[in-house]
Amino acid sequence: MRIDADDPFALAHVVCVMPLVVLRTRRTVLRPFRVTDAADVAEGVDDEVLRWIPLPEPYDESAALTWCAEQSHHVRLSGEGQSWAICDPETDRFLATIGLTRTRWEHRVTEVGYWAAPHARGRGFVAEAVRMVAEWALREVDFARVELRAAVGNTASQRVAEKAGFTREGVLRNADRHRGRQHDLVSWSLVPADLD
Repeated sequence: MRIDADDPFALAHVVCVMPLVVLRTRRTVLRPFRVTDAADVAEGVDDEVLRWIPLPEPYDESAALTWCAEQSHHVRLSGEGQSWAICDPETDRFLATIGLTRTRWEHRVTEVGYWAAPHARGRGFVAEAVRMVAEWALREVDFARVELRAAVGNTASQRVAEKAGFTREGVLRNADRHRGRQHDLVSWSLVPADLD
């Protein structure tokens, strides 16, 4: 059966999967997670990550192992998006995670999310990776829009969005529920016209 890629109703019933790729920024490599990343991932989840990201608490090495061995790969195979470990290209040490999620293939829209381990924060790795992943999605996978949403109080994440060249669009009131409370999110986007 042939699927018309411009027909949103046809695409709504097809599981589309992003190609498995390794990406490189000027200072990092973005690669699929491995089981050997679990200890570093668990160590990277501190109170600051848990403040903004809905992860299991406590986040231990067992939870990290499940993510690295299974869930991160399921994200891609289910069509939801794709996840990468951001690593040092020389040591292969885990620095941060980035992923595309909440992908709506019929609209050619996806959302980028990320968090960094304490030792990698404030060094520009994540902003570089966000830009790289967004450009890849727009140019290579033919998306029309990459979204980024950050809690109003998460100024570090908003700085990443700005440094990556995303456009701030406004505040989405009560758009997220985390730790039993509704939160406002700042909406950002990058579209193909922004790459010219």
